[in-house]
Amino acid sequence: MSSALADERLFVTHTSAFGHMRRLELRSPWAFCVTESVRTALHVVLEGSCRLVPTDGLPQLRVGRGDLVLLAHGTGHILADDSIPPPGGPGANGTRSIVLTGGYQVKCPLPLLASLPDVVHIQSDRCPEHGVRAIVDLLGAELDEDRPGARTVVPALEDALLPLVVRAWLDECTERPPEHTPEALSDLAIAAALERIHAEPERAWTISALAREVALSRSAFAHRFTRAVGEPPHTYLAHWRMTVAARLLRDSDLNLAAVALRVGYASEFAFAKAFKRDYGIAPGSYRRQSAA
Repeated sequence: MSSALADERLFVTHTSAFGHMRRLELRSPWAFCVTESVRTALHVVLEGSCRLVPTDGLPQLRVGRGDLVLLAHGTGHILADDSIPPPGGPGANGTRSIVLTGGYQVKCPLPLLASLPDVVHIQSDRCPEHGVRAIVDLLGAELDEDRPGARTVVPALEDALLPLVVRAWLDECTERPPEHTPEALSDLAIAAALERIHAEPERAWTISALAREVALSRSAFAHRFTRAVGEPPHTYLAHWRMTVAARLLRDSDLNLAAVALRVGYASEFAFAKAFKRDYGIAPGSYRRQSAA
């Protein structure tokens, strides 16, 4: 993410970050730009309000206190203090806003994310019923207070948040016409299986085990998953594991053996081979490049 617009409207009074999420305390007038290089961007307004302005001509969106916005397709956009009039000009100086902001750098294309709309907006009154609010509150507290162990807790909360947002959108889809519902989200069994993969990538998942979790036969599950998601369950699982592994290599101090265990590999050698297959580079080299 870029830190500010060229006109320097962003005024940050406090920032803290572990992993890929950052807690910004801002004073109006402020705005910042998120480039297309952030493939999956996530913003939560904890205090205040703002406008989300996509740079590709999509409609503007007002984001209120407690709202969450996910942009899954690398859409460049601006978040602007709600006190700044749309044509520009001065805003009300000094009003405080607090925003959790960050991005998931997903290397391998995830068909589920590809099926989401350009902008997923979950309003504050719907967050508690999906479990999103509990994770957001914990994230905000951990980032604000810099508690012992935060460098381990925060990345785990970040990983848990993404499938909860997807589930929230799935629930929202039940109120939309079927033709507007992505198949991977409208098939409740497949959506449930995806939640389990996202939440527990370290488990020794097999097609049979996932099928049992969602009360389907092995063959029916494999067929429906592949049709809905665009690739077989074991392929999707492998991609998600490497996505989580890359985040751990970038944002944590875990050694390679520990990272391997967190994504379901008992053997560091097998993990390194799988990681290099997806990323084209050994995990140790990836970590050094990310730190440079």
